[in-house]
Amino acid sequence: MIKCLRTPDHHFKRLPNYHFEPNYIDVEGMRIHYVDEGPKNADPVLMLHGEPTWSYLYRYMIPICAAAGHRVIAPDLIGFGKSDKPINISDYSYKGHVSWMLSLLDQLDLKNITLVCQDWGSLIGLRLVAEHPERFKAVVIGNGMLPTGEQKVPSAFKKWRAFAMHSPWFPIARIVDSASFKSLSKDERRAYDAPFPSRKYKAGTRAFPALVPITPDNPASNANKAAWEELKKWDKPFLTTFSNGDPITRGGDKYLQANIPGCKNMPHVTLKGGHFLQEDAGAEFAQAVNDLLRSI
Repeated sequence: MIKCLRTPDHHFKRLPNYHFEPNYIDVEGMRIHYVDEGPKNADPVLMLHGEPTWSYLYRYMIPICAAAGHRVIAPDLIGFGKSDKPINISDYSYKGHVSWMLSLLDQLDLKNITLVCQDWGSLIGLRLVAEHPERFKAVVIGNGMLPTGEQKVPSAFKKWRAFAMHSPWFPIARIVDSASFKSLSKDERRAYDAPFPSRKYKAGTRAFPALVPITPDNPASNANKAAWEELKKWDKPFLTTFSNGDPITRGGDKYLQANIPGCKNMPHVTLKGGHFLQEDAGAEFAQAVNDLLRSI
């Protein structure tokens, strides 16, 4: 049994623009929280967050896509948000995160999914798409990638990885604020800090950067290479919505467009924003999702 912490509910009270009813499933003795908005009989739009955020990141996008008639599912990854948080860094693995999210798809019996992803949401989501293509009908990706350890690693990521692994100070809200064009309000900063009452809750946030495959011998490299072989055959709609101000994923959209058949003839857009484009261009990101789904 994995030893976990659970953030008390009172930490999540009165968060700005986040008034969604909580939903939960159990996986391997742990609780995963997810937002479930919009018509329950509609095709799902699965919004996967990354590091070190949670479903709060999608608070502007969820209502827009739900109002367009889509069922929006926005889970909190294990270690984040309202989901349970294993306290040992060694309990987190790339394979484990993919498996935990697959359990969500299985338990909710999600089909005809449109994946919306960014950051680690892309590393997890694109693996799910490649390994279970029958479940997905489209992908919309902003500021994300599926690395195999063979690509050149941006210096900005190397610095971030070292900071996450070694810094005694790991201020979640300030990290999100510094990687966005906008300045977060005091209450928004409180919302990003809410899942982590103390450093004991932050093992998942600390673990993620070191799990990114940046060398060919990484435990996830072969699985990601196999996933790319499938993505290079993917001919369903695949839309890129990268921002213009992300030093970590800049240029990744062109690589995806050149290697994934489903990118052909898609209305790719470049949005104005930093790494967390959901903060800077959430409405535009959501509109791109709605426009794509209206056209297919």
